[in-house]
Amino acid sequence: MNGHKNEINMSEQASFDNRIDLEQLRENVQALKAEAGKIIIGQERMIELMITAILADGHVLLEGVPGVAKTLASKVISKLISVDFSRIQFTPDLMPSDVLGTSIFNMKSSEFEFKKGPIFSNIVLIDEINRSPAKTQAALFEVMEEHQVTMDGTTYPMSEPYLVIATQNPIEQEGTYRLPEAQLDRFLFKIEVGYPSTEEETSMLVNHHQQRRHDLEKISPVLTATDIIKYREQVQQVKVEEHLFKYIAELTQGTRQHSGLYLGASPRASVAILHSAKAYAAVNGRDFVTPEDIKSMATPVLRHRVILSPEKEMEGTTAEDLIKQIIDKVEVPR
Repeated sequence: MNGHKNEINMSEQASFDNRIDLEQLRENVQALKAEAGKIIIGQERMIELMITAILADGHVLLEGVPGVAKTLASKVISKLISVDFSRIQFTPDLMPSDVLGTSIFNMKSSEFEFKKGPIFSNIVLIDEINRSPAKTQAALFEVMEEHQVTMDGTTYPMSEPYLVIATQNPIEQEGTYRLPEAQLDRFLFKIEVGYPSTEEETSMLVNHHQQRRHDLEKISPVLTATDIIKYREQVQQVKVEEHLFKYIAELTQGTRQHSGLYLGASPRASVAILHSAKAYAAVNGRDFVTPEDIKSMATPVLRHRVILSPEKEMEGTTAEDLIKQIIDKVEVPR
């Protein structure tokens, strides 16, 4: 009997020893937040979700009125990670070749050579993504999904890590082109960036009084491309209990069965909740996912993947309201 007990203890010890060491990842995430806080006052949730998206290998759509630090946050994140960064300003006259690149005839070699566009970088900021027509938006489909561009029968892979951060203004609709559902589905998160609190705006004014422009040189890189790839591998190893898979599926199914939603979320949304919950657990120093991680990730993952019924739109109901109803209705596993 004692031998059997010792065997169990040894098994438990082995299981404990095999747990992932996330201490370094957690410390680096804290350092990222601290460095970002030197430039961006408030918006902690936005920064946390952007870090989570990087670790979950997902793209981010930032939506908010002008002046709430959407573009600045993207620049800060790119400075905190020692990788290549490019910015593309989407405009109505922008062509796909302006984004992806084009073949140019080389007089010396008498051959066409592919000149890479600004999409070839590690972190790509697309400002006002809804300013360009569908043809240019569609140019992003392959690169966002498969991290590669195919031109003239040749495939050009992106260097990892690869992240697209796009911004859009929800208020101004004149001269904009709404992103189609297929395009929205390629973003892991849609982060709604709100106004700062009175205290945060006061601190921001004090900073601007002392120093007129944002000094991005103040912040130091915390991570390298190698670090990101290593941490993504650790995130993949985060444990998920069997009953939590069903919980995620029930949340997504709930969007398809809700009478207030004309279109529910696709299975890709379930996968997105799973990956982001694992990354969010790791960001918080845990090697296992909890129901709270899933609930915390559900809204940013689902809000852009559902369409309200016309009746609910007329009532002024938001996607967040209905997602909250679904989260509250689905029984939390114990």
